[in-house]
Amino acid sequence: MSLDQPLAPLPQEGMGFVTAWPVRAGDVDPYNRLRLDGVARYLQDIAWEHLHQSVLERSDPSWIIRRTVIDVVRPVLWPDHVHLRRWCSSMSTRWANMRVRITSDRGGLIETEGFWININESNNMPARISDAGLTYLAQTTTEQRLRWRPWLTDSTPPESDTDLPFPVRATDIDQFNHVNNTCYWQAVEQYLVDYPKLVSGPHRAVIEYVAPVLARQHISVRSRYEPGDRTAGRPTLRLWFVVDGITTTIVRVTPL
Repeated sequence: MSLDQPLAPLPQEGMGFVTAWPVRAGDVDPYNRLRLDGVARYLQDIAWEHLHQSVLERSDPSWIIRRTVIDVVRPVLWPDHVHLRRWCSSMSTRWANMRVRITSDRGGLIETEGFWININESNNMPARISDAGLTYLAQTTTEQRLRWRPWLTDSTPPESDTDLPFPVRATDIDQFNHVNNTCYWQAVEQYLVDYPKLVSGPHRAVIEYVAPVLARQHISVRSRYEPGDRTAGRPTLRLWFVVDGITTTIVRVTPL
């Protein structure tokens, strides 16, 4: 799969981990749209639920996410109730693509995929998934030669007066002393306020985490917006999160 290809289809009927909950008022924008950071929290929450209700809790309990793809086909609007289905769509011995489909009672549809890496808790390095974990994940996929390949490879622009600081709050730090992956989407939403047409129709948002950001580090965000036309393609928003001159996270938002 590559940057502009459709996500993997649903598995066989009845397969995957399923859960549901109401959309919370704190997850939506002033127009009642479920924000991207809200979607990211939902993905984190279902991953946690899935882990602790499967063999993975005992066999492979530690994972980090390297890339998230969010395809908003039809937005979820509050008030509503969402239904989430999570399954493995491709895998290798150390990582897996985990798909989550989010549907809602009022017709919302959001398709997502996360590239998750199994981690050795003693050294925080990628580790082989246990035999039990591999068997469990393989229930919903036959693709077992997944390789990591970055999708967002544009060079980081030079520092400029348009760079914006992204203050890290104490509540943004997770149990690993890193900025939690969901918090970066708050900055994305801040930029989307200026480009509402990007999210007015179906759109794809991709984020890749290049390096972790620790508590008390200072993040600046560099951005480039291409309006697009008949010759230059679709409008695109690109963001680069930079710490001490090092790019830690890259984002791309474009219409589907």
